[in-house]
Amino acid sequence: MATLLVIGEHRRGELRPVSLELVAAAHALRTDGDRVVLALIGRDTRALVPAQGCAGVDEVVLVAVPVDDFDPDLSAAAVRALIAAHQPGLVLVPHSVDSYGYAATLAARDQLGFATDVFRIEREDGGWVATRGGYGQKVAVEVDFPGRDCVLLAVRPGVYKPDESAANPPISELALPGAQPGGTPLRYLEQSGGDDIDITTVEFILSVGRGVGEEANLPRFRELAGKVGATLCCSRPIADSGWLPKSRQVGQSGKTASACKLYLALGISGAIQHLAGMKHVETIVAVNTDPQASIFNVAKYGIVGDIFELADALEAEFS
Repeated sequence: MATLLVIGEHRRGELRPVSLELVAAAHALRTDGDRVVLALIGRDTRALVPAQGCAGVDEVVLVAVPVDDFDPDLSAAAVRALIAAHQPGLVLVPHSVDSYGYAATLAARDQLGFATDVFRIEREDGGWVATRGGYGQKVAVEVDFPGRDCVLLAVRPGVYKPDESAANPPISELALPGAQPGGTPLRYLEQSGGDDIDITTVEFILSVGRGVGEEANLPRFRELAGKVGATLCCSRPIADSGWLPKSRQVGQSGKTASACKLYLALGISGAIQHLAGMKHVETIVAVNTDPQASIFNVAKYGIVGDIFELADALEAEFS
């Protein structure tokens, strides 16, 4: 029997989607007798308790702190108090700019097992095994935590798909006596300009890979994506070449197409790192001249053909 503690994250008065992704992760890991606890830290977080996405949560704990904005010292104190109160075997936090500010320090100070940018968690021989990227996301590294009673994992957003079922778990409060901000709270500023597409929220993606040939061909596929109502994305080689922003990259070192229902993969071979970003997609359509391309192993529909000929046909159909 173990307690799985999820630290929710909110911003500008809204619960971030990754919080419910971590709830789904904890629910998938629980065994008979385990408890899943969702904690929300802030000045007034009762309004943030979700009506949906809490399936499998046994308790929501509200920890009041005296600031509206994120403060790393207060967050560390709150998580420490939660660990003391609930004695969890596993603590899940988002791999985000917020957790950067307190998670590593907390883990070192309290001698917790710790790993960041985790995209897979498993139970093994009564302990936890976390998988994260290494060597610039070229390899997957498995990390275990011998001798650690509590393990803190920062989980990559977009990896787990939230359960949208409605639930009404009991709510409790945890006091944090004498809590004071440790410094200047972090305030989030709106950035102007640049590429502001969040590909984790879009439902239709047209993604290009090496088969696009050269950068001069990209405007054609950008226009095609606009005609068919898709968001233009890419595999890692395209982003690494600077042909499209990194925010458009799907894959292990990019983003996960969490909400995507239709994924049109053009000229993408299907490296395992790219497939990691497509695992929640309902329908994958792959086009590649190589009939042995790995992308066909996960595609619902596959076309062995030239992506430029397909582009011609789609442009004619949607003109």
